[in-house]
Amino acid sequence: MANVIKLRKGLDINLKGKAAAEVVAVKAPGFYAIVPDDFTGVTPKVVVKEQEYVMAGGPLFIDKNHPELKFVSPVSGVVTSVERGARRKVMSITVEAAAEQDYEEFGKQNVSAMSAEAVKELLLNAGMFAFFRQRPYDVIADPTVAPRAIFVSAFDTNPLAPDFEVALKGEENNFQTGLDALAKLAKTYLSISVNQKSAALTQAKNVTVTAFDGPHPAGNVGVQINNIAPVNKGETVWTIDPQAVIFIGRLMNTGRVDMTRTVAITGSEVKKPAYCKLKVGALLTDILAGNVNKDKELRYISGNPLTGKQIPANGFLGAFHSQVTVIPEGNDVHEMLGWIMPRFNEFSTSHSYFSWLMGKKEYTLDARIKGGERHMIMSNEYDRVLPMDILPEYLIKAIIAGDIDRMEQLGIYEVAPEDFALCEFVCSSKMELQRIVREGLDMLRREMC
Repeated sequence: MANVIKLRKGLDINLKGKAAAEVVAVKAPGFYAIVPDDFTGVTPKVVVKEQEYVMAGGPLFIDKNHPELKFVSPVSGVVTSVERGARRKVMSITVEAAAEQDYEEFGKQNVSAMSAEAVKELLLNAGMFAFFRQRPYDVIADPTVAPRAIFVSAFDTNPLAPDFEVALKGEENNFQTGLDALAKLAKTYLSISVNQKSAALTQAKNVTVTAFDGPHPAGNVGVQINNIAPVNKGETVWTIDPQAVIFIGRLMNTGRVDMTRTVAITGSEVKKPAYCKLKVGALLTDILAGNVNKDKELRYISGNPLTGKQIPANGFLGAFHSQVTVIPEGNDVHEMLGWIMPRFNEFSTSHSYFSWLMGKKEYTLDARIKGGERHMIMSNEYDRVLPMDILPEYLIKAIIAGDIDRMEQLGIYEVAPEDFALCEFVCSSKMELQRIVREGLDMLRREMC
């Protein structure tokens, strides 16, 4: 039996629109876009031109600081556009998929016979290294730095989050092969939920399995690291999402890059929430067409409602996302007397509404902030929903003040913006905590590097 860690702090947000545990067939989108901004900390250098043909697994851009770090195309086809913004910043690279797919061949591998250096070189050449993130700084991992450990969270506790066991069906062998490859690079920790029963998770080989029990954010890899083996100054650990582990397993077992994710289409405005198979960067227009309510203005999110990225209705799936969420925008709602009216159908983290008497009711939340930003931080408000051994209110204050020494003392090396998403949700002052933490990490990285 895996070691069990029970977390009591946190908050589960029970929203309407959870995906049914079935995978529905969808027509493969014709266009795919890779957005360099999805890969935090990377300075992109485009290596393809418009109207150039690329293979699936062929490089689209590299990191200027680490040219060996490649970011590859999920499909073969013609590069239709390289979109640039202010100061020629690369915004996206779009590929029109060919009718017949051609793949870069990397060769099937026997992981058990490979050295750590051979595994890393293959992952770099095939673009799989792009899915590793590192702590500190929560950026794409530096391939020249050896990590102390690698952490994989095989469950997600965010609102409407997909069930990884649905994605794991039929991919058990690839998942274990991916874990074997990770174990060659560093000691690997696999975190699972006490509710997960798949043998591929509970009996995973070559990794240290830890089970977590508790409300969100128990599924956040940062919370798991803090409770298993915290990051100290001078140490580096890597994290990778479980579906990317499957990508690595497919690469080893087939010799080809296959970045197909099992994606949950969720949200209160989705008519039939379910799972579908999509490659990274897929155009979502046809996936959502006819499956969302059109009687109100909608907020489309690549990812979950707390940490996801707002996209247009004809947007693309983010590189790290296994979920698409559609909720009401809420700008057409006008409530008499606002929050002071007694309500049963509104979610509240306090007892302001009588909804706390309703048990595990599903709620429909919109994208409104419901209040203005106030420049003060309520005592203990963040601490009661963040199960990490840090002082979140004081860390936020240190970041705002730009006090790097204080930031270090308060544990900034351990955190990522997503760890503060729930704190941002409950914040009475409506502060953009994820943006503040991101700015703090960038400030620290500039100072240290």
